[in-house]
Amino acid sequence: MQHLTQKQLAERWRMSPRTLEQWRWRGVGPKYLKLGGRVLYRVEDVVSFENARQHSNTAGPLPLVFRK
Repeated sequence: MQHLTQKQLAERWRMSPRTLEQWRWRGVGPKYLKLGGRVLYRVEDVVSFENARQHSNTAGPLPLVFRK
């Protein structure tokens, strides 16, 4: 099983590590492990989090216009 540190995940997503800290405090973001004061993210949890946030447009869901 592969893990990412907070710094590695922040680099992957091009964001500040502090943002990840705030997400953990607020209870949003991917699941994480805290082992001896060290925060680690399982790669499978990161990928799952990314997949759950895929969008096909920026306007939100499109109405179902064509129903059979």
